[in-house]
Amino acid sequence: MAKSGIAAGLNKGHVVTQREKKLKPSHSKGKLGKRTRIVREVVRDVAGLAPYERRVSELLKVGKDKRALKLCKKKLGTHLRAKKKREEMGNLLRKAKK
Repeated sequence: MAKSGIAAGLNKGHVVTQREKKLKPSHSKGKLGKRTRIVREVVRDVAGLAPYERRVSELLKVGKDKRALKLCKKKLGTHLRAKKKREEMGNLLRKAKK
């Protein structure tokens, strides 16, 4: 909030102009770069699916989403990772149908 120049109150303090802060390198952590994305796509094309991923895709084809989630959770360890993997496998199936 803008300072009022008064020594008391909610906006107390000397009036100054705000400067733009430089972005920290840590703020871009975890963001997927172009090169990394392309490399991962190539590896996925060349190596194919892991055995558990093939099983998950079969379960999704049959319509057993919850069983697929359970399998993913057992293999990956956390619920969030499992949901992400199930979504990824679903996207692969939808892409293959086109």
